[in-house]
Amino acid sequence: MLKNKRQLFWLLQLAGWSGWAMSFYLGVIMWGSPPERYYFYLPLIATIGMLLTLALRALYRHMWEMELTRRIVVIVAGSYAAGLVWMATRATLFHQLYPEARKAAERHGMELLSYFDGAVSAFWVMLVWSALYFGIKNYMLAQEEKERVLKALSMAHEVKLKMLRYQLNPHFLFNTLNAISTLILDKNNALANVMVTRLSRFLRYTLDNDPMQKVTVANEVEALRLYLDIEKVRFDERLQLHFEVQDEVLEALMPSLLLQPLVENSIKYAIAHAVNGGYISVKAYQEGQRLCLQVADDGPGLAPGSKAAEGNEGVGIANCRERIQEIYGEQQAFELSTTDPHGLTINIGIPLEFGSRDS
Repeated sequence: MLKNKRQLFWLLQLAGWSGWAMSFYLGVIMWGSPPERYYFYLPLIATIGMLLTLALRALYRHMWEMELTRRIVVIVAGSYAAGLVWMATRATLFHQLYPEARKAAERHGMELLSYFDGAVSAFWVMLVWSALYFGIKNYMLAQEEKERVLKALSMAHEVKLKMLRYQLNPHFLFNTLNAISTLILDKNNALANVMVTRLSRFLRYTLDNDPMQKVTVANEVEALRLYLDIEKVRFDERLQLHFEVQDEVLEALMPSLLLQPLVENSIKYAIAHAVNGGYISVKAYQEGQRLCLQVADDGPGLAPGSKAAEGNEGVGIANCRERIQEIYGEQQAFELSTTDPHGLTINIGIPLEFGSRDS
């Protein structure tokens, strides 16, 4: 950033003073032909003017934190002093290179008037340079501040999404480890080993996937099956699963592990509390330019006073709702409804995306 600012400063310096020299030269040839060695004199006075603005730049850096009134006084005084020095240097060089022009001015009594006009012109050049310097510097500082604010917001957004994504429900881990412990006590070591292996695969998947990256629907379904393989060991035939995923959306992109908390919610309220268990249905399909996701169960659903009704806005569902709100804003939909004849259905609609997974 610092290197780029320096490069920009020198680029603007060279462009500005080259433009001044060119406009000054055009003004001279409009009133006649330039004198000899003018090709040496004009670049030289432009270089001297540029060196004086470097001194102004150092002065302005020193007084940058001053109050506005004092800064204005310093700018005007600095520009006036630089203009006088520049004009005195120009006059000295001009008279050294073109002594006949000085004698002609003295004969007509125009030397003092010519110097005064030149000093006023030089002052305005320095004042315009100062105004441009402050204008460009303030603009760049404003842009840097804007970038810092946007970066801070982006970092806060990223942290929030990662926090939401890593909120693995402790009930799931507790129940799984408790089930493994029970299998070990019952000396069913083979099944306990299977459950540990499936748990490690699922946890590895959750840690290996960056929450800021999106995954394909196919990958999300695969991760969901890893999770449900663990729950299948706990509930066996009490847990009936149904997947319905359109081939057209297998490569569509979605936030990773978005559906797992929703399925966990269904297991907690629809399966675990039912003597005969129940079913969970997961669907993914395309509807226009939207990817539609659905998780449904046949539990107590939204019945008043039911555990499902009380828990519908618990960590799992609230987490998912907030995640897609953070990612998609107003382009998403998240709805809870009743499964026919009973149960809970969660419908999610997000923009249909294909392509790179790190979007």
